[in-house]
Amino acid sequence: MKILVAIDGSKHSLNAAKYTAKLTKNMRSTDSITLITVHDNVAFRHASQFVGKNEVEDYLRELSEKELKPARKVLDTAEVKHNHAIVIGHVSEEIVKFAAAGKFDLIVMGSKGRSGFADLLVGSVAQRVLATAKQPVLLVK
Repeated sequence: MKILVAIDGSKHSLNAAKYTAKLTKNMRSTDSITLITVHDNVAFRHASQFVGKNEVEDYLRELSEKELKPARKVLDTAEVKHNHAIVIGHVSEEIVKFAAAGKFDLIVMGSKGRSGFADLLVGSVAQRVLATAKQPVLLVK
């Protein structure tokens, strides 16, 4: 089974990594786990005109590495084999696209637990992934 775990640096996404580690250990599985972090660069497009596109991409890559570090440590401690991917683009679209292209069986991600009203106004990455992904999505609080 191929599992994609979305990491955004929040405690909820770290809980998703912990749950995935526990799940694979309990199943005594040799599942393939990939951690993915996605950053939307839309807010940085204007800034990239002044500091350069490469600097913005370097910043987003460093931020992604920082966000992945605790989740990688959790999986390393649990002795669960994994790899990771750093993607730049629209967060929910990129997660769904990556999951489809990689033929993942399951997407695991944290739920921020916002109220239904806030989600109605703003929308959440988890809701958009749930609505558009072809494979099952497991939300972890």
